[in-house]
Amino acid sequence: MTIELHPLAQFTVERILPLRVGRLDLSFTNASLMMGVVICLITGLIVYGTRRASLVPGRLQSLAEMSYEFVADMVESNVGHEGMPFFPFVFSLFMFILFANLLGLIPYAFTVTGQIVVTFALAIVVFIGVTIIGFIRHGLHFLRFFVPEGVPKLLLVILVPIEVLSYCIRPFTLSVRLFANMLAGHTMLGIFAGFAALVGIWAIFPIAIDVALLALELLVATLQAYVFAILSCLYLNDAIHMH
Repeated sequence: MTIELHPLAQFTVERILPLRVGRLDLSFTNASLMMGVVICLITGLIVYGTRRASLVPGRLQSLAEMSYEFVADMVESNVGHEGMPFFPFVFSLFMFILFANLLGLIPYAFTVTGQIVVTFALAIVVFIGVTIIGFIRHGLHFLRFFVPEGVPKLLLVILVPIEVLSYCIRPFTLSVRLFANMLAGHTMLGIFAGFAALVGIWAIFPIAIDVALLALELLVATLQAYVFAILSCLYLNDAIHMH
């Protein structure tokens, strides 16, 4: 009897409630379910953590307040006071990615941030939103963002296309960074878990590696949510201040 191991099987999107409208597939999937769970958990934390706010906060209130203050400080430090109107968006972005990353570490859970379509959707929303904000605040003068100051005009022929290209690939780098880290980490966890199931008495070694990898993945899951949010703040700062 052979055991087939598929480390990438954990990323398979499966239909729970099939639904098709013409050629459009609107099925409710395991990815949809997990995103719904993430949203419910975040909502529950914020609502129940602040519903009965007190001077001596409980665990939920402390967690909700620390999350709020952490992201607020991130926006204030990287964008300034002018960026605070966009705090709700950055906060929602950070919390969604953080919870999705952490829940994906639970055995048999689905990691939605391990799907490039999800991370790219988040990144393209940031990219389009930041670009719109730039044009609203500065009009066509926002195009000056792609023209480096103090550069000879002859070099602008080369540098301007490079600046435009580097700006346009932002959603790709932003989405691939998160997707690749989640995919690689969870795949390694799956591989060593598979080794543990195969080697019998020697399973202690791959299990020990899996435990170490799990600790590392907890750090990576938190760090990647932070990186995504802070890069979004930096892009927002570019749109507001054109630095």
